[in-house]
Amino acid sequence: MQGYELRAQYYETDQMGIIHHSNYIRWFESARIWYMHQVGADYREMEEMGILSPVLEVSCTYRSMVHFDDVVEVVPKIEKYNGIRMELSYQILDRQAGEVRAVGRSSHCFLDREGRVCSLKKACPAYHEAFVKAVEVSRTVSSGNDKE
Repeated sequence: MQGYELRAQYYETDQMGIIHHSNYIRWFESARIWYMHQVGADYREMEEMGILSPVLEVSCTYRSMVHFDDVVEVVPKIEKYNGIRMELSYQILDRQAGEVRAVGRSSHCFLDREGRVCSLKKACPAYHEAFVKAVEVSRTVSSGNDKE
């Protein structure tokens, strides 16, 4: 699966003319929402059903700078999922150079309308299956890449 593509905007830069570090976390979120839709678990619909998925933890390791007008691809991947918690990894790739600019992780849980932890397996079996399938697909792709 292709990643979420975006063009770095001028307003995202800092005084040094590079993308401010806080924007990478925003890019992760945009890519995560896009990815969820791609795998069949639309976040808007999930919220309308009364299920929320707050961020529990997020981290980013910056490898090289992204500048204004660079085109990057944010590639999210579900690393762990058990129906109650989900962990994702992210790679931010420079489209022109093909270099990894940053990598990150985020972890999430699922809550019902009252703010109680819930299991997607029970609350929304279709989304649970979509996430299980996404994990299987990413493992298959990773296994295939290991053989090269």
